[in-house]
Amino acid sequence: MNDTVTLPMTVFVVDDEPLARRRLKELLDDCAAQIELHLVGEAGNGQEALDKLGETPAEVVLMDIRMPQMDGLELAQHLNKLEHPPVVIFTTAYDGYAIQAFERRAIDYLLKPIRLGRLFEALTRARDAVPLRTELLQELMPEARTHLSVHERGKVILVPIEEVLYLRAEMKYVTVRTAQREYLIEEALTALEKEYAARFARIHRSCLVAKAAVAGFEKGGDEGESGWLLKLHGLDEKLPISRRQWGSVKLLGEGGDKC
Repeated sequence: MNDTVTLPMTVFVVDDEPLARRRLKELLDDCAAQIELHLVGEAGNGQEALDKLGETPAEVVLMDIRMPQMDGLELAQHLNKLEHPPVVIFTTAYDGYAIQAFERRAIDYLLKPIRLGRLFEALTRARDAVPLRTELLQELMPEARTHLSVHERGKVILVPIEEVLYLRAEMKYVTVRTAQREYLIEEALTALEKEYAARFARIHRSCLVAKAAVAGFEKGGDEGESGWLLKLHGLDEKLPISRRQWGSVKLLGEGGDKC
């Protein structure tokens, strides 16, 4: 005799519209008559979702795409940093072109207004699905992420990109430096340079700096470097500039203190 007990599927809802969350919860109640599931929580924004899912994991997250401050595609990337990443089913009112992009990549979505039968179908498939790859989600991002996510002491911390002063590659990690502290992330510096080309400039093969944070330069680079150090607003630390990058980097300091 098979005594295996199937636990209810745990589900979490993310949508910035309270009415949309209520509608989804009502549909989930209807689905529960045919598929065992348990709603473990809901959130109205990305930070709230990360905090709650860090404490109470869910197997499946029903997530709106268009949300203020952080859209669903970015949030899904941050959720991948959790110890047990959930399977994401997007809820969207996107136009046909975006839907075709989802379908080509086999990303499950529910088109608003959501129908009960379609939700049931998505939940049924979710048990055998796997979390979406971060690289795939990045392909669909129309703009750069608004936050970097850091896995620290079992939690995922969001760092606003506007607060980052520099990004420096060290071994397999990248140091993310703000005026307050440092964080470590496992991402490629070259990929970050491409994603944030409008915000950061390369000053060294291992370092990108926020253009808006450049305060000026001073002499003192190590042998083999350009002989110049870069100064940043809000930070005492000075960064060496390579000979190769000096020609373009010095233009960033125009109007600032260069000595």
